[in-house]
Formats: sequence, structure tokens, C-alpha cells
Amino acid sequence: MLIRIGYELGIQCPMPTPIISALEVRPERRVDLVREHRPQLTPDTPSTLYPDQLGNLCRRFTAPAGDLTLRYDAVIADSGDYELVNPLIREVPIAELPDDVMVYMLGSRYCDTDLMMDAAWNLFGQVEPGWQRVQAICDYVHDRISFGYSYARSTRTAGQAYDERVGVCRDFAHLAITLCRCMNIPARYVNGYLGDIGVPRDPAPMDFSAWFEAYLEGGWYTFDARHNIPRMGRVVVAYGRDATDVPLIHTFGPHRLTTFKVWTDELAPEEARAILADSSMHVPELEAA
Repeated sequence: MLIRIGYELGIQCPMPTPIISALEVRPERRVDLVREHRPQLTPDTPSTLYPDQLGNLCRRFTAPAGDLTLRYDAVIADSGDYELVNPLIREVPIAELPDDVMVYMLGSRYCDTDLMMDAAWNLFGQVEPGWQRVQAICDYVHDRISFGYSYARSTRTAGQAYDERVGVCRDFAHLAITLCRCMNIPARYVNGYLGDIGVPRDPAPMDFSAWFEAYLEGGWYTFDARHNIPRMGRVVVAYGRDATDVPLIHTFGPHRLTTFKVWTDELAPEEARAILADSSMHVPELEAA
């Protein structure tokens, strides 16, 4: 299937302000792009692209004083398969973990493992190690936290989400990641596009969302404590230890977000066929870093 993805963000700055955005599709998924219009900055503003230490594509630019709009639109191919569920997959012993995975065993800004260790082992110490333990963590977080946009707070840690029992998608991810790390399961934060494809329309749509991946036997696997059911059509934008590593925009100065629109929609079959048949449509080369 083909999915149309994109965003329109409006930012207002009182003075010229350096900004880093992490809004590009991850390099691993760029091969699936069928059509892409490069991000447009209005008014026209020079920008450069670079890969960060985790392989995410980040864009640097200096926003002028006043209003700036960032807009992006693309079409990406997806298998349409629901995510894997396999309760037989086992944990990987710590001594056998790859070196580059070890960082996802440690505490981080929003994942306060030192404070959650006792609770994690009391809750999940008797659960079968492996997939079943990660799923038990997702079930617990899904039931413990109440979702609501009004609950959003950029400083909330996993421990605070555990105590307050409210949050948005990033809080579900942070708490689940923290509990996994406490149980010696590597877990990393993921953000990206997730539309209501293959599921009933959500009254609180989440076209741009946060979830997590756990490292088990065979590699990284997708889990989502917020929705807690297999989904299709996720498009990864960035990986990180937690939200600190992958903010949508990071400004080096005051700013106000004036517009936030995101779309993730499956194209109708006739529209998909027309796009695939149009040889004039192509994905431009990724600009030099």
C-alpha cells in the first residue's frame, strides 16, 4: 500500500534563532519513498542536513525573526503487514549483547531506572523472560497511564508518569522503556508517523507518535504501550535513548509553536496506481550532509 505522510509546522521567534529539527524519514525507510517534496521553509531559509550519532537525519537552520513555516509532503510504500507478535522469542543474555546496544540498557534523562528498579522487579521478576515479559510491561503501562493531550508536560520522567498515572504517547514509551531496562532488556525510544490505518478511527488521532523497540533474540522489535495492539504503516523518523535525543525541533532561543499539522493517510487504490504509473514522479537524491 501507499501512505501519504507530511507535516506543516509554524514557528514564531522574537529574534533570529538557530534550530535543529529531527523530522526526516530514517535512512532505512528512504528506499520506500515513492514521491517526496523536500522540506520547504517559508520564508526561504538556508538549511543543511547531517546524520547525528544515532543515524537520525537532522536539519540545521536559523529561523528569522517573526513567522517561519516548515512543510513536507511525501508518499511512501508499506507492506501493509501487521507487526510481528511472537511470545516464543527469548531475551539475549547481557554478555551476548552487541556493543552498540549497551547504551540502551542505561538510565537516561527521562528514563530514571535507578528509581524504578525495585518496582520493576517486584512487578515483572516472575514473568517469563523474553517477549512475554516485554508484553507484560506494555500491558501494565497501558493500563496504568490515562492518555490525554491536556496531560502533556515536557519535563515528565518515567517515574513521574508512574506516580501521576497520566500522560501522552511519549510518557507511555518512557515508562515502558525504563521498566524494560530495569529488567536487563535493551529498549530504545522511537518517534515517527502512525496514522489510523487498519484500525478504527481514533477520536484522539496520533499521526505523529512515540513508541519503543526492545532488543530480543534476533534484533529489535516494535512495541507500543500507548495503543498496545499490532499496527501497520508505521514510518520511523528517529531513534534515541529517550525524547531528549530526538525532539521534533530544538530551538536555541525562545519560540512559539503556532501551527502543528501532521498527516498519515493510506491512499485509495486508484490514486496509488496513478502515482506508481507516473514516471515523472521520483524521489530526489538526499542532499549532501
